[in-house]
Amino acid sequence: MEEIEMFLDEAKEQMDKSVTHCGQELIKIRAGKAMPNMLDSLMVDYYGSPTPITQVASINTPDARTLAVKPWEKNMIAEIERAIMNSDLGLNPQNDGEQIRINIPALTEDRRRDLVKQAKNEAENGKISLRNVRKDTNESLKKLLKDGASEDEIKTAEAEVQKITDAHVAKIDELFVLKEKDIMTI
Repeated sequence: MEEIEMFLDEAKEQMDKSVTHCGQELIKIRAGKAMPNMLDSLMVDYYGSPTPITQVASINTPDARTLAVKPWEKNMIAEIERAIMNSDLGLNPQNDGEQIRINIPALTEDRRRDLVKQAKNEAENGKISLRNVRKDTNESLKKLLKDGASEDEIKTAEAEVQKITDAHVAKIDELFVLKEKDIMTI
């Protein structure tokens, strides 16, 4: 039935978005290495309007423990420094007049365990999102049953939804395992 296919496609699309979002949240959890994307969510006051830091400066990593932020306009250096200090990233920027250097401290064992817990929570949030999509899709399928769709078609569709859910849960588990390995590697 066409409607069933539409629900399945929509469920798959929403689950893909959930996995992507989970991956983006896991990237934000820093593993002790300097990565330019650590600052992606940072907004800078650019002439009165909040602007992503990536649009006002270049960010690179001269070595594994240092981020270098070089603004395209020198007068933006103080704004960028303020944005980094006011963020919840816990980073301490050092301004040399030309660029901002940020040293990423090495992680302690306790901090690594905390980060793994945080990553596990993000993965679990992703799985909850997948289960909610599955539940909503199954409810929509049950409504189709009341509207005259055959019971066999609905059962087959529900099994398909479960297969899609299982595949996406496996993707989230894979993302978590990679992040955990990244965090625990010294």
